[in-house]
Amino acid sequence: ILMLVAIQLIGCGASLQPLDVVPEVDLERYAGTWYEIASYPTPFQVGCTGTTAEYTLRDNGTVKVVNTCRTGSLDGPVNRIEGTARVPDSAIPAKLKVSFFPLFEADYWIIDLGPEYEYAVVGHPNRRFLWILSRTPTLDETVYQEIIDRLPAKGYDPAKLVRTVQPETAG
Repeated sequence: ILMLVAIQLIGCGASLQPLDVVPEVDLERYAGTWYEIASYPTPFQVGCTGTTAEYTLRDNGTVKVVNTCRTGSLDGPVNRIEGTARVPDSAIPAKLKVSFFPLFEADYWIIDLGPEYEYAVVGHPNRRFLWILSRTPTLDETVYQEIIDRLPAKGYDPAKLVRTVQPETAG
């Protein structure tokens, strides 16, 4: 049975093209608050609204990650989780590893980034995870559509994206 599972996993991976990341990321510019505009649904974000991620550079070169959302509605209870991100290869700063639990790291790859760091698109090489982030709670619809139009070439299905409810204004 293990051999069958291994063959299936190899087969799944073989159909995916390598996921390209942005060529350059300045983590100092990337730091700060990001609002989730849309994402692929994940079990760990069920019922989340008003989702944000805050990145803070640490002196040791890692990044403090704080993800926050409200459950059920924008007035619902706050859920917050803190983790750490690191760049395993300084030659490719767009490929980060993020950990929210000891001994488990996940790929966090920046695959699209606005020229002024006004938006970011984060994915995973297996294409099961995708987040569109913005510095503001809303993203210009033209910019959003341009991002969506680039996703199929990266191996993502835009139809799987779900818009995230955000407050009208950030305070």
